Amino acid sequence: MMKFKKIFALASIVVFGAAMFAGCGSSDQKKAASNLENGSGNKTYIIACDAKYAPFSMEENGQYKGIDVELLSAIAKKEGFQYTLKPMDFSGIIPGLVSGQIDGAMAGMNITEERKKSVDFSTGYATAGDSIVVNANNTSIHQVEDIDGKTVAVKKGTTGAKFAEENKDKYHLNITYFDDSPSMMLAVANGNADFLVEDYPVISYQIRIGAQKGLKVAVDSIHTPPEYGFAVKKDTNAKLMQMFNDGLKKVKEDGTYDKIVGQYLTK
Repeated sequence: MMKFKKIFALASIVVFGAAMFAGCGSSDQKKAASNLENGSGNKTYIIACDAKYAPFSMEENGQYKGIDVELLSAIAKKEGFQYTLKPMDFSGIIPGLVSGQIDGAMAGMNITEERKKSVDFSTGYATAGDSIVVNANNTSIHQVEDIDGKTVAVKKGTTGAKFAEENKDKYHLNITYFDDSPSMMLAVANGNADFLVEDYPVISYQIRIGAQKGLKVAVDSIHTPPEYGFAVKKDTNAKLMQMFNDGLKKVKEDGTYDKIVGQYLTK
């Protein structure tokens, strides 16, 4: 009888202990789920920028800086989310979002209806119209009609490339594609292409700081410019998108936005 009582007591302790541990585990799981739901968990987002797209993103002394990079940092601080910046060639960014290799992108990406088929965009955070840019010694291109029969350099996947493709037959264009802006600009500076199509703030900044002395803007804007937007895979990462939009509103209201943009662009 005594032996039976001891066995019963031991079994009770085991059951009670298991219940305690089960209860703790359940509590911890609920807490973790709550943290993730409220954006306070340990999730680190992978967010892409264009590897070579001054003044929006550029490498200097091993560190990335520029409008996109610094705005993203300010917004993340406001909203309390963590991220790893992943510089990429622009042409690989939307495929990276669609495949899930990256969670978001802030890469001077124009908000277009075509891109909306694959990604969701934030509220627009900047406006940049496409320009026609030529060699500094070029005297033959002054308006859009002057590009007829010329060779154009464009960066893959951009609105500049889309302009060239849509007007290839109309203006009898020969299109040469590049993976990044510096290569495209070098082609025009060296005379391997007659002109390029690039966002006005980007090229005007490059020329202003002396980085593209061999180029000049021939036509400021070839169309009504769409806005730049932060992007995530369509119907995915709604929480990240909401935090971005909320943070963007805050940095505009407190003057941080104007301070960052003002370092690179003259109003």
